[in-house]
Amino acid sequence: MEALARDGWEVTAASRGGGRDENWPGEVRTRRLDREDDAALGALIGDGCDLVVDIVAYGARHARQLTGLADRIGSAVVVSTVTVYQDGTGRGFDTMSEPGGFPQYPVPVREDQPTVPPGDATYSTGKAALERELIAAGDRLPTTLLRPAAIHGPHSPLPRELYFVKRNLDARRRRVLAYRGESRFHTSAARNIAELIRLAAARPGSRVLNACDPHPPTVAEIGSAVDAVMGVETETVLVDGAAPSPSVGSTPWSVELPVLFDMTAAERELGYRPVVSYSESLPETVGWLTRRLLGQDDWQKAFPTLARAYPDLFDYAAEDASFGA
Repeated sequence: MEALARDGWEVTAASRGGGRDENWPGEVRTRRLDREDDAALGALIGDGCDLVVDIVAYGARHARQLTGLADRIGSAVVVSTVTVYQDGTGRGFDTMSEPGGFPQYPVPVREDQPTVPPGDATYSTGKAALERELIAAGDRLPTTLLRPAAIHGPHSPLPRELYFVKRNLDARRRRVLAYRGESRFHTSAARNIAELIRLAAARPGSRVLNACDPHPPTVAEIGSAVDAVMGVETETVLVDGAAPSPSVGSTPWSVELPVLFDMTAAERELGYRPVVSYSESLPETVGWLTRRLLGQDDWQKAFPTLARAYPDLFDYAAEDASFGA
């Protein structure tokens, strides 16, 4: 919102709560909106607008909401996900936890990599359905589809950095990392995604683009970077191969093979240049997480989306039983 407003757009931010970020310029308007209410969305669009940025769209129904308003929308930027990719043999993010199910992606993955069949069975298939509908309607509604990976930054509902931040706050000076801490699951800073949105808004078109950071760090490098921001020293136990158990050594970035994405298309089509590196963005994220945790007895209540995705992040008893206190 801030970047679009700086570029001269008249911005209205719509959300279920209708809230305002303290960093937004004063001219940014806010509205309450239930994304499932077709009439409310139509009323918000009104007689027309030059641009719709949709960061919560999911499934074919939401795509049809947008395409049904195509005659009143100049162009759209819609956030999808890299989890739509599969390796051509049916393996993708939905099969990663299955024996032999880890996808054999080319490194880095380009936008022409096959995607999972559209449907409503999983998050990935729902996003694929969203993409399929919007791509098909590209002649009526020019849409830039952005595929971020591990999104990070303040206010993220899935703040993976909590894995290291909470351990440091709990004075856990030993941690365990599977795959020798060498896992690389491409990161996507919220500020870099915002830059891609800003650029796509100024260059309407029908395209699909990866939306990731430069120089994605390994999970061990992420841990070291968090330590540096927090001013602590830790010992890292490196495990060859997979985690000994779901609650020991497995992190939100732990993958058997590198999962990295090509950003050439965004550079070519939009002139994209990242505005922040992972390490540069980290102090703001760590500060936000630290403030959220202060006074909280239950991290799962503070971060329910993360807790549902990774319920076993902080099983300290299991870690101590495996590797000592």
